[in-house]
Amino acid sequence: MANTVTLTNLAPEIYKAMDRVSREVVGAISGSIINTADAAGVNAAAFGDKIKSMRTPKTVPTSSFTPSMALSSATDKSAVFDEFALDQTARDDLPLLGETVRRLNQAGGQAEAFRVDTFAQIMRAIVNQMEAYLVGVIAKGASRAVGAAGTTPFASNLTVLTAAKKELIDNGSPQDNQYSFVMDTSAGMNFRNLSNLQKVNESGTSDLLRNGSLMETMGFFLKESAGVGLHTKGAGAGYDANGAIAVGDTTITLDGGTVNSTGIKAGDIVTFAGDTNKYVVNTGLTAVGGDIVLNRPGGLEIVADTVEMTVGDSFTTNVAFHRNAVEFAARSADMGQDAAVEVLKVVDPISGIPFEFRRYAGEGMSKIMVVVHYAGKVWQQENVVLALG
Repeated sequence: MANTVTLTNLAPEIYKAMDRVSREVVGAISGSIINTADAAGVNAAAFGDKIKSMRTPKTVPTSSFTPSMALSSATDKSAVFDEFALDQTARDDLPLLGETVRRLNQAGGQAEAFRVDTFAQIMRAIVNQMEAYLVGVIAKGASRAVGAAGTTPFASNLTVLTAAKKELIDNGSPQDNQYSFVMDTSAGMNFRNLSNLQKVNESGTSDLLRNGSLMETMGFFLKESAGVGLHTKGAGAGYDANGAIAVGDTTITLDGGTVNSTGIKAGDIVTFAGDTNKYVVNTGLTAVGGDIVLNRPGGLEIVADTVEMTVGDSFTTNVAFHRNAVEFAARSADMGQDAAVEVLKVVDPISGIPFEFRRYAGEGMSKIMVVVHYAGKVWQQENVVLALG
């Protein structure tokens, strides 16, 4: 009977399933700070609550110093607090009908195999949902973009990596080995096809040639992700700068535009005539005029009044980022004193995502349910770059 199936008995099957899930491609999650701890506040936050973090603002040194016996006043500096809401949910179920379990067991003991495969698919689907969400968050939080929309990276060289590295260096990003370059499998295929990397005497390793392993290159850990997707551009056109744009400006006033329903969307790439930098839009616009907000550090060149702005084409969301720039928070849903008769907690050893399997008993059947709350945030936009594909 279904109600004799316990989570204690199913634990080995769940861990077998986790072994399969742990090999899934989750480059964005694995490259981020993963927050599942009480100390960071995620477990204390109810669904929909805010998780806060302090961001140190930039400072501008003075250009003079006058010796004096009297102490001068210090310039006030205020910390900036940023936040994000724990507002995403992934839920899946495994129904266990008593007669179905009996039928599978009579067919050569297939009940265990069925449950293992189902557990694997549940965790795989949840992690993939999280990964796709997080890639989208990272892409929309990038400082600028490199590469060409519609052109898969690594077609013939490593230029996209050197270009991403330049943008990060120009932004003052940390120069360490905590960077990930997360791409789709088409870019991964192009990388593996680079002939010089297949030559052991030139690449310095046989890992790519023998195993197809993506190597650390230009200071990036290269990772593929099924979550890399397509950003569809806003259809707005004809916008001009309404007022000069100074270096460092993030709020840009525009006028003269044609909305075409979607206008300028968050995550769009915009350029200004005479400025070759590709900026990422944080807050868009669905009117003929008004303000958009660019991600930090904002404009890199002075742009004159009335200069034309262009919205770039749709693109694949490959991303390069520093681990400390991105946080991913996840925890099992707090189900309170509900009707669950058993609970088993497990953690995916690769993604670090916690899963709580809860068994509910009914009449002639039972079900196992998994519910996870999660959210992601780019804290340091300066340390994220889009690599268009």
